[in-house]
Amino acid sequence: MNEVRIDKWMWATRIFKTRTIAADACKKGRVAVGGVNVKPSRMIKVGDVIAVRKPPITFSFKVLALSEQRMGAKLVPGFLENVTTEDQYEILKMNHMSGFINRARGLGRPTKKERRDLEQFTGSESVDWSDFDLDSFFDSDFEEDSDENQDSSKQ
Repeated sequence: MNEVRIDKWMWATRIFKTRTIAADACKKGRVAVGGVNVKPSRMIKVGDVIAVRKPPITFSFKVLALSEQRMGAKLVPGFLENVTTEDQYEILKMNHMSGFINRARGLGRPTKKERRDLEQFTGSESVDWSDFDLDSFFDSDFEEDSDENQDSSKQ
């Protein structure tokens, strides 16, 4: 076996959980060999360096051996070498430290812990609306407006 499809190899070496996910990553341009985006059917050989972009970082793997069969996690180091640079891991570390502050828009509401941290950071406490008599406030505004309208219609 001199060459293997890249989607099969990434699935076999547990870079991706399923072969379908590996193929989709290739189709979306998240997998590159030699700086060139590849299709799932691209054949790889020993010595190739594969760059896999899993936001926020790009992992790099050197192919040490080929396999089309899924293997146990203990066997993976014999088939690939992680050559990801340290600056990529720094980006990952900074992303974990930033927490909820850099949450992408639309990813759901904050967790209980994040909400408490946010309230502590902003110094805002939740408002107890039962302390306000809003009904009488809105009723009096409405009555004043209607009185003014009646007065202006009489003139």
